[in-house]
Amino acid sequence: MTHMEVKASLRNLRMAPRKVRLVVDLVRGLPVAEAELRLQFCRQAPARPVLKLLKSAIANAEHNFKLDASGLRIRTITADGGPMMKRTMPRAMGSGTMIRKRQTHINLVLTDEPAIAKAKPAKKPKAAKAKKPVAAPAA
Repeated sequence: MTHMEVKASLRNLRMAPRKVRLVVDLVRGLPVAEAELRLQFCRQAPARPVLKLLKSAIANAEHNFKLDASGLRIRTITADGGPMMKRTMPRAMGSGTMIRKRQTHINLVLTDEPAIAKAKPAKKPKAAKAKKPVAAPAA
């Protein structure tokens, strides 16, 4: 059976990619129901546009591909840098410094493929350390 991938993207979001990545990392690889819940209660500003993008991707999956939203999970989500708006800020003695107003492109891919549980590597048994005899205190 082939698995479907549903894509949605948000371009030119007026927030810095570094800040958006903090929110994006919270939901990467999660089922959409859990991701939606996390984003609703996340207090960081980028959570609102990321939630809106997630809802858009879910709607794309249901309407365009006739997929059930309960079986979807986030396969990949990236927050990449977009174009920068450059402004100048006046500084001392007639000079100026550049202010870079960053923008973000967010790409989201949902899949109906079940999550694969990652096997944890087996721990090696630790070698027993030989205990040193405790000397009795001299009286």
